[in-house]
Amino acid sequence: MAELTMNRLALLYFCLYAAASLIDGKPSRRTEKPRSSKPVVAADSPELDDTDDALLPGGRGQCSVNGMSLFDRAMWSPQPCSVCQCQRGTVSCHPVPCSGSNSQQTVAPKAKKPSPNAEKKEGIPKQKKSLQRTSEEGGAAHQKKEEQHVTPAKAVAVMKSVATQNKKQEVAVKKQEVAVKKQKVAVKIQKVSVKKQEVAVKIKVRKTEVPMAKRRNPTITKDSLPYLPYDDNDNDNHDDHDHSEHDDNDDDDDYIIRATGKPTMRLAPMGRPVTMATGRLATTTTRKPMARAPGPGRAVVTFPRRHSIMESLPAGCLLSESLIACGSTGMVHIPILSDQGVKTLYLADNKISKIPPRALAGLPNLEWLDLSKNKLDDSAISTDLFQNLTKLRRLNLDGNNLTKVPSFLPPSLVELKINDNKILGLTPSSFKGLSKLLTLELEDNHFHDGNVSPLTFRPLKKLIYLRLEDNKFRAIPSGLPVTLQTLHLSDNRIEEVHEGILNKTVNLRFLDLSHNRIREDRIAPRAWIHLLKLESLDLSHNKLVHVPSFLPVGLQQLHLHHNQIERIPGYVFGHIKPGLELLHLSHNRLDNNGIDDVSFLGLYNSLTELLLDHNQLHSIPRGLLKLKILQLLRLNHNVIRYVPLNSLCDTRLSDDSPLVSVHLEYNLIDRRLIPPIALSCIKTYHSIILQPQSHEEDYQHEDY
Repeated sequence: MAELTMNRLALLYFCLYAAASLIDGKPSRRTEKPRSSKPVVAADSPELDDTDDALLPGGRGQCSVNGMSLFDRAMWSPQPCSVCQCQRGTVSCHPVPCSGSNSQQTVAPKAKKPSPNAEKKEGIPKQKKSLQRTSEEGGAAHQKKEEQHVTPAKAVAVMKSVATQNKKQEVAVKKQEVAVKKQKVAVKIQKVSVKKQEVAVKIKVRKTEVPMAKRRNPTITKDSLPYLPYDDNDNDNHDDHDHSEHDDNDDDDDYIIRATGKPTMRLAPMGRPVTMATGRLATTTTRKPMARAPGPGRAVVTFPRRHSIMESLPAGCLLSESLIACGSTGMVHIPILSDQGVKTLYLADNKISKIPPRALAGLPNLEWLDLSKNKLDDSAISTDLFQNLTKLRRLNLDGNNLTKVPSFLPPSLVELKINDNKILGLTPSSFKGLSKLLTLELEDNHFHDGNVSPLTFRPLKKLIYLRLEDNKFRAIPSGLPVTLQTLHLSDNRIEEVHEGILNKTVNLRFLDLSHNRIREDRIAPRAWIHLLKLESLDLSHNKLVHVPSFLPVGLQQLHLHHNQIERIPGYVFGHIKPGLELLHLSHNRLDNNGIDDVSFLGLYNSLTELLLDHNQLHSIPRGLLKLKILQLLRLNHNVIRYVPLNSLCDTRLSDDSPLVSVHLEYNLIDRRLIPPIALSCIKTYHSIILQPQSHEEDYQHEDY
């Protein structure tokens, strides 16, 4: 770039010289190098005059600068803002006004002999423009003459120095920009690092609040806990030494639990002062933990240092803002608790045999109390135990030794579980005041027809779910609530269903009478007539010989498996509207003589699942083609020998069957004898299960 600039300047100076020649009225003529014998003359110039020595090399009026011959009136700029001119053999230099930045500098030409052909290349128009500029600059130059002798080599050195300085400045600016960018990137990285640290702290805090649904049997080890235990012998003198003003905010995020080798543990829940002691409230303390490492058998968990230390809870308890969970910790008794923020108290699977009357008085906002699988008897629960629990909604007393329903239960209860106890009877006052109760579970007790009063359930105005399984009822209890929707009476000794026993349970939707001793002739014809909303009826594991008649009109699912059913009477489902969706008849004694063409009448447009496995069928039952939306058909574990045409697929129709699963395994079918189009209506081959068969070597008996 520098050489190109200097070449242009040299050409400019030559043009200025030619213009000056024309002003003086002397034609510009140039010759070739001295070696040439004939000079070259421009086309529009007159013949060369021998008297024009100033234009020839070595002629008169020329100047010699650093060994270079310059023509008379030649101009050049050896330094920025100065111009030199050769006048009649004398060099004169004078300053000129500078315009633009320092980067726009005039550079002195290299010492070259002018080419005789340059005049032709420039042309006459360019010469005229150069002449005008030269005349203007020449007039100003004569007014301020300052003679100064400058060599061309020095001018070139100055121009190189200026170019180098400009490059250095550009490089410095670029380096500064790069440094600024790096600084911005470093700031961003630092912000990201700070955010990651904040997220890590939040995750660590949340892990201390593990809900009991995820950790039912928690354990605490000293290796996993970073904080140190309190020193009971410590005094307040350590506070000023260990704390500073900015530590106050950090105290709210620290939590302490102390566990010694003894079966007791000190706890403090998050966010509120909690006091626990055996027989009295503990005092509040703000002492800092002692700076010593945990000893053998001493577990440490973090909780707020400013809150009270809760005494007499075993190691393994979990606490959060609204939860105290001490499941499976070997707890023997419940200490007095006091925390208005606790909503869940989980004490299941322990050895609690006694509860102090005021143990729960300090938990006024408790909503869920689980005391299941302990050793509570009637004397362990006093009449004042639940007096202050006005917000308790769920109470679980499963797996204890209660012989009666505890009295004075909170009227706010919506769920009460007393399964697996030894309750001997129910009286009209057993559930007095529980008008908000929705769920009641009394499974596996000692109830029978003689110790349950018909007025027992009268106070339960909103009850919708009742479990009375695994007792000794011989009939369905009377006096059931009108609001009841789900009733479980399986695993009893029920032999008959009386007419009118369920007349008032008009909202019943699910009825489970499985695992009893019911026969179809002991079911009153009008036993279900009022159950218009009943959707599911389970009569499995009874002593039925055929499908019962007079089934509920709105029934959708009927479970009759594991009975002794030999026959499906015709039209038995004809009155059901819109019709059954599921009919479960597995594990019975059905054969082909027990199924008529009209046995499934009323199910043609509703039945989607038909289970007839583990029976005594010799062929595909009749009437299956009429089940228009049947999707699942189980005929496995029978004695079927062949699959005739038009038994599963109607070859007269081109439509595909809705069947998506057909089970024919463990029969006596020879697959080679099945007609090619007998199963052609079924969409996918994998929907048909044909192997293994009973006579094949890989037969293995399966009992579903």
